[in-house]
Amino acid sequence: MPNPIGSFFARRRFRPTLWPTLGLVALVAATVFLGNWQRHRGAEKEALREQYELAARQPPLELTASTDAAALRFRPVRASGEFDGRRQVLIDNKVRAGRPGFDVVTPLKLAGAERYVLVDRGWIALGAHRSELPQAPPPAGAIRVEGRINLPPAHYLELKTDAGPGPIRQNLDIDRLAAATGLALLPFVIEQSGDAGDSLVRDWPRPDFGIEQHWSYMLQWYSLAGLGIVLWVALNWLPRGSGVESPPTRDGASSAGSSPRLPRGRGILLLLAVVALAPIVAAYVAYYWFAPTKR
Repeated sequence: MPNPIGSFFARRRFRPTLWPTLGLVALVAATVFLGNWQRHRGAEKEALREQYELAARQPPLELTASTDAAALRFRPVRASGEFDGRRQVLIDNKVRAGRPGFDVVTPLKLAGAERYVLVDRGWIALGAHRSELPQAPPPAGAIRVEGRINLPPAHYLELKTDAGPGPIRQNLDIDRLAAATGLALLPFVIEQSGDAGDSLVRDWPRPDFGIEQHWSYMLQWYSLAGLGIVLWVALNWLPRGSGVESPPTRDGASSAGSSPRLPRGRGILLLLAVVALAPIVAAYVAYYWFAPTKR
């Protein structure tokens, strides 16, 4: 009984050609690099989630002007001082339960120091008109604030640069706010907790670290590399006598030393594969090139 697998391989031979091989090397190098990058980012996000869970179980820390923001992110803290209501800002485009509003962020001058920390005092709904800003004055005099340390996003969408004397800001940029106000701001924010006797909403959601998204992208990139290898094998596993050898010369002999040519059908398949994969690769590479961090 004939062996169909043996017959298949007997009728074909593996003959890699130049351009498909170069294309495979470029494709695999790019996709494996991006897959490894996503794996690294996923591991970083997992470490950040573990930091969040560990910090949430810690007792509140008394905040000082020398507090290390990176080491104490998500840590419960207490801070004493006085609010500076004149430099309070409203962070725009904050939606809760389908209602637009603002996060109210007020500088707190730390007791016994010349430094300030920004306190996100909570969310307040937008009024009937944007021209009528909601009022959320901070309490006067010495106050004690409890909350958790957090860092504003390092990358964000900004339609225009915040300018003008008004309190509305599209995003919370600590460096930019420090330059505009002249205050010596600590490089983090306190998300205030508890009931302060005002109308601000303080139900801070659990951070979405996006770990599963990184794992998903990682698998997509590795799968694309595997698909490229399979396609390369299919393009180069050619039937015997399919035109891989160079055409015969005038005297009837084939020029064995010449470079092999890809059969027409395989060339069309390669062209279609490049056309199909090029927009995907270009879109992903552009995504990482223009915003390579904090994804």
